[in-house]
Amino acid sequence: MKLDFHPAGRHFLQIPGPSPVPDRILRAMSYPTIDHRGPEFAELGLKVLTGIKQVFKTTQPVIIYPASGTGAWEAALCNTLSAGDKVLMFETGHFATLWKKMAESLGIEPEFLGLPGIEGWRYGVDADKIEARLRRDTAHSIKAVCVVHNETSTGVTSDIASVRKAIDAAGHPALLLVDTISGLASADYRHDEWGVDVTVSGSQKGLMLPPGISFNAVSAKAVAASQNARLPRSFWAWDEIIEMNKTGYWPYTPNTNLLYGLSEALDMILGEGLDNVFARHNRLAQACRTAVNAWGLPIQCADPSVYSPVLTGVMTPDGVDADQVRKVIYERFDMSLGTGLGKMKGRMFRIGHLGDCNDLTLMATLAGCEMGLQMAGVKLSGSGVAAAMDFIGSQHVPFQR
Repeated sequence: MKLDFHPAGRHFLQIPGPSPVPDRILRAMSYPTIDHRGPEFAELGLKVLTGIKQVFKTTQPVIIYPASGTGAWEAALCNTLSAGDKVLMFETGHFATLWKKMAESLGIEPEFLGLPGIEGWRYGVDADKIEARLRRDTAHSIKAVCVVHNETSTGVTSDIASVRKAIDAAGHPALLLVDTISGLASADYRHDEWGVDVTVSGSQKGLMLPPGISFNAVSAKAVAASQNARLPRSFWAWDEIIEMNKTGYWPYTPNTNLLYGLSEALDMILGEGLDNVFARHNRLAQACRTAVNAWGLPIQCADPSVYSPVLTGVMTPDGVDADQVRKVIYERFDMSLGTGLGKMKGRMFRIGHLGDCNDLTLMATLAGCEMGLQMAGVKLSGSGVAAAMDFIGSQHVPFQR
C-alpha cells in the first residue's frame, strides 16, 4: 500500500464515520504538545469538559477517554453492572449486536428484543416491547436497558425519549444506557431531558475528529450504581476521573492533541449553533433520500419516522452485489461509501452525510453514486441528482458565515 498516494482533487470520504476532518481542526491538532500536568493544560481541559456538556445537553459529568467508542461501551457496562446481571437490549442492527456480544464477554446476561431476521434491521427500538418486558420483571432482575440511538449500520435513529417513558411507565428501576456514537452533534440528543443514565459516544462522527476519543455522560443515578458495581475496572473507572476533571486534569495521560482538536470542533459546532447543525443534517438527509427514491431503490430504514440525519442506507436490487458497486465508485471516482455490515453484507451501501458536509458535498457524492450505479449495470428509475438539486434549490437556506 502506498501511503503517499495523493490523486488530483480530494478523496470523498462519504462513509458514516470516521467523517472528514476539517482543515481548522487538523491545524489545531498540530499545535505543540504541552505538559498535561501544567497550567495551560488545565485551561484546555476545563474548556472541553464544559463545552462537551452543551453538546450532550447535560449539566452532569462527561468522562472523556483516550479510546474508541468500543472502549466507552465497555466503560458504560463495567461501571454500572456486575457479573451475572441481566440487561435488556434491542436489536436494531450491527452495532446493537456487537454491544450485546461485549456484554456477554463481560459476564453480563443480555436479553435481546427485536424483529427476526433482516426486518429487525430496518426499524427502530419498539418502546412498547420494552415496557411490556419490564412489567413482567416484577422482581426487578433486569438492571439496565441498553439501546442504540443512531444505528450506523442501518440508518435508523430510535426515539430515546419513548424508551425512558416506557421504563417509567413500567415502574422499573433499570438504568438507561444509550449509544449515540454516530448521532452526537449530528442528530438532536438530550441526555438530561430524556432521562438517560449513561450516554456513550465517540469523536470520529459528528464531532469531526479522528478516532481516538470517546465519552460517557453519566447521571447521578449511574454514579450511585457505580459504587456497587462489581465488574473489574481500573482504567475505565469513573470516580477518579470525575474528581481530577474538576481541576481540568486526568489521572493518566490524555490525548493532548486530540483535545486541541476537540476544542476547535466545539468552537465550530457551538458557533454554528446546535439547532442549525441539526437542521443542516436533516436537510442533507432529506435531499439524499430524495435522490434514492428517484433512483427507484429501497432505503434500508423502512420507517420514515426514524430516518437518520447522519446516513442513508441504500439497498441494491436482488442479484446486485452492493460491494461491487462500491468498488466501481471507489476505483473510478475516488469516493468511499460505507459497506453493508452483518446481515446486510453485500445487500446495501451507506452514504454518510454528517459532520463537515454541505449542499455541494452531498451533490458531488450523489453524482458519484449515480454514475457508479449506472456503470455497475444497475437500472435506475430516474436521476437522483436532478431530484436532489430540485429539493436543495427549493430550500433557500444561506450558508452559515
